[in-house]
Amino acid sequence: MSPTQWDFPVELCCRPMAFVTLTGLDVVYNAVHRAVWDAFCANRRADRVPISFKVLPGDHEYPKCRPKRTSYEWYIPKGILKTGWMNKHLNLVPALVVVFYELDWDEPQWKEKQSECATRVEIVRQSLQGRNTKVAVVLIQKKTPLPPGEDVTASERAAALCNACELSGKSLFVLPHTDHLVGYIIRLENAFYEHAQTYYYTEIRRVKSHKEFLNKTTHQLLFVRHQFKIAFFSELKQDTQNALKNYRTAYNLVHELRAHETNILEIKTMAGFINYKASVTYPNPDPLETQTGVLDFYGQRSWRQGILSFDLSDPEKEKVGILAVQLKERSVVHSEIIITLLSNAVAQFKKYKCPRMKSHLMVQMGEEYYYAKDYTKALKLLDYVMCDYRSEGWWTLLTSILTTALKCSYLMAQLKDYITYSLELLGRASTLKDDQKSRIEKNLINVLMNESPDPEPDCDVLAVKTAQKLWSDRISLAGSNVFTIGMQDFVPFVQCKAKFHAPSFHVDVPVRFDIYLRADCPHPIRFSKLCVSFNNQEYNQFCVIEEATKASEVLENLTQGKMCLVPGKTRKFLFKFVAKTEDVGKKVEITSVDLVLGHETGRCVVLNWQGGGGDAASSQEALQASRSFKRRPKLPDNELHWDSIVIQASTMIISRVPNISVHLRHDPPALTNEMYCLVVTVESHEKTQIRDVKLTAGLKPGQDANLTQKTHVSLHGTELCDESYPALLTDISVGDLHPGEQLEKMLYVRCGTVGSRMFLVYVSYLINTTIEDKEIVCKCHKDETVTIETVFPFDVAVKFVSTKFEHLERVYADIPFLLMTDLLSASPWALTVVSSELQLAPSMTPVDQLESQVDKVVLQTGESASECFCLRCPSVGSVEGGVATGHYIISWKRTSAMGNVPVISTVITLPHVIVENIPLHVNADLPSFGRVRESLPVKYHLQNKTNLVQDVEISVEPSDAFMFSGLKQIRLRILPGTEQEMLYNFYPLMAGYQQLPSLNVTLLRFPHFTNQLLRRFIPTSIFVKPQGRLVDDTSIAAA
Repeated sequence: MSPTQWDFPVELCCRPMAFVTLTGLDVVYNAVHRAVWDAFCANRRADRVPISFKVLPGDHEYPKCRPKRTSYEWYIPKGILKTGWMNKHLNLVPALVVVFYELDWDEPQWKEKQSECATRVEIVRQSLQGRNTKVAVVLIQKKTPLPPGEDVTASERAAALCNACELSGKSLFVLPHTDHLVGYIIRLENAFYEHAQTYYYTEIRRVKSHKEFLNKTTHQLLFVRHQFKIAFFSELKQDTQNALKNYRTAYNLVHELRAHETNILEIKTMAGFINYKASVTYPNPDPLETQTGVLDFYGQRSWRQGILSFDLSDPEKEKVGILAVQLKERSVVHSEIIITLLSNAVAQFKKYKCPRMKSHLMVQMGEEYYYAKDYTKALKLLDYVMCDYRSEGWWTLLTSILTTALKCSYLMAQLKDYITYSLELLGRASTLKDDQKSRIEKNLINVLMNESPDPEPDCDVLAVKTAQKLWSDRISLAGSNVFTIGMQDFVPFVQCKAKFHAPSFHVDVPVRFDIYLRADCPHPIRFSKLCVSFNNQEYNQFCVIEEATKASEVLENLTQGKMCLVPGKTRKFLFKFVAKTEDVGKKVEITSVDLVLGHETGRCVVLNWQGGGGDAASSQEALQASRSFKRRPKLPDNELHWDSIVIQASTMIISRVPNISVHLRHDPPALTNEMYCLVVTVESHEKTQIRDVKLTAGLKPGQDANLTQKTHVSLHGTELCDESYPALLTDISVGDLHPGEQLEKMLYVRCGTVGSRMFLVYVSYLINTTIEDKEIVCKCHKDETVTIETVFPFDVAVKFVSTKFEHLERVYADIPFLLMTDLLSASPWALTVVSSELQLAPSMTPVDQLESQVDKVVLQTGESASECFCLRCPSVGSVEGGVATGHYIISWKRTSAMGNVPVISTVITLPHVIVENIPLHVNADLPSFGRVRESLPVKYHLQNKTNLVQDVEISVEPSDAFMFSGLKQIRLRILPGTEQEMLYNFYPLMAGYQQLPSLNVTLLRFPHFTNQLLRRFIPTSIFVKPQGRLVDDTSIAAA
């Protein structure tokens, strides 16, 4: 026989539910029907009625019903229960068949639809011939029906449809396909459940009616069969109390059967089936059930509701009730409920930002997982909250959590976790007693010696046995025996600090640093190896201390070993190494410190500190120590206070101290655009030859970008620097230098703008030196900086004046005017003006030859030199902003400069001038002076500057100092572009500067032409000498 035949059948073990078939639904091609079917079968919650649904076609063939017996007199049963009977009533014979049909109350073809619906119902009835199965009709409608009584048409047609289908009004339902489909489906389910209840009640009465035809002589098997069927139908009816009662009766009837070797297997099988059915239901009467199914008062026991007396009226009933409650409670997994509630509480406190309450509840969740023997989840939660308690210094709470975590890791035989928690429970943060720490320390050493640790106290006995087997498997399995544990996130029993002796070391001096270790465990402990790692891994090989010991000597009280740590004592280890020359200018950092506990023959754990040491509590302890005013006790000279040691995990490698001198010689300030000379003198004071001497000089980097663009450096002073020259000359090779030898190098700097500049002179060289019996090549350097101020060599002032030397804000077309330039020396040194040049714009023309008037002029500080040029501007029309004049170019150099130094040309852009046109220009020809009572001829020239004929009125106003002859008043006409001359003889009457008779001109076409404008062009006074002086003084000119 196959083993499956000894198992309970599926139909016996499943929960019996009412079987209802649905017909008329096309769930494949009709979306509405599919939605109805999904609402029936999808996401069925526990609060919905227990019904098993199945979709079948309307003409489905159901199992045929056997003809009913009228007498059992000659009937001999062949067995107790057929194998297919339970499955037939669970999955084949329905309690209710529901016919779905799409029909609205306002259907135009109502008669035809009604006839078709009745036909479908009749087909179902024919297939159920002889069965008591109920039939119902559900009309799928598109519209939501009106409340009962309001739709007269619906009421009439519903009654007509019930008559046609031979149904009662309780068997006709309407299902609107709306947004509330699930709600209508649930209401339909409840109605279907009532019909199914009626069907199973009818089946129970039908089976009971057969009993009166049976006798116990020949029908013993039928008594058991019928009693089992009644009980099974009661389960389908969800009547648990009657089902249990009938199962027990059937079990008693089985005991009354006559047993023989031919039927003993059948009897035992049925007894097992019935006993199983009876055991999965509550006892009868169930003290936890009430007649109404609910409690009358909250908080009262179901077997003594409404009894307020303190005396128990029925102690036996009380005992049974408590036993029933305890029995029910045994099936409840309390840990799951507690964990769920705690999880909800954690989410609540997390939402409202209460981190400490959240951590507290997570600890409780971890402990609950520990009690539920889910050690993996327990460790995950406890690990998460440990960080918070470490950072805040809750050492008592942390110790409690670590103790639970250690138990979890032991029961799971997790090697790394067990070692990690043991290291921390032995440390200074642990509040365990010394005997507890000693036990943990012993277990830790056992694990490192590849032995099983002793069980942790208060662990479950069965869990300990399982754990011991796991530890045995760990010992036998071959694998990695080295465990590296980072100390920065824990508080281990060993503290570590690294400290360099200085923040920087010269490359020709050994780098020295100390590693300080301190143990907090109960007993001295011996480590096997200490190694330090750097950012440059080439130094790692020089910083290793290793001591060969046996595995059994780890806990031996040998305090003389160089790797043995005594609790409470600080141990210092000195390291030194020679830095690489390529690390000059770089930072050497300690990246990690590794302390090895154990041996490779067993297991070893590597305690790894990142950087220069420190763990999760170090920063907090250092802060407390800095704020503490408590006086530290005095220690012996060879010991240190741990709190006084400050971690210094990095140092700089700097170049060897240079033994040369660098001097700079120059004459400040520098002048704009000149080739400024800077003399660099380098002298060697080394004891041996220095080689590969290189010079870097120029503008110091990091200054304003504009300065960089306007500063140029060259080694050649005979030619001017242009934009292609750099601001900094790098790596200029100057050869080798012997001891005491010196060299000079001349640099030329051209600064295009004024202001302060910082210049750098950097000298580097190579020299051989010996350190720690090792010869190395050191690169030394020395730099000097100097700030040089750049100033303008001179200030240039330009002005426009008339021929009378009067200031002009504007000039007049084709009328001569004077351009005057003044050069004021702003240099503290003497300047030589080599030459000057006036480059006129195309709009300007010179009146006479343009020649330099300041050639070879030497200007001292504060001295000035002037030039005057007579110019004329032709008529150019109206120009916005004025007319360009041109450029004034001054060629100069320092007077003290050598002859090969190039001449500097400074270009001054001359200002623009406003040019105006005048209709009439008047100028006068007269001697430079006159004499009393001697004739003074004066000729006035009137020139028409327009294209029009000018009508001019001329008058002369007399003066007290002169008599004159000529036309006193005249009106004349001057053609375009022509000139008219007016001749007068003035007769001076008084000596000295005298005012000439005033010439007044009026232009009829240009009334704005005034005499005030006229007087800019002609003299208004003249110097008159006394009568009788014969010496000619040509130095007095007309003004």
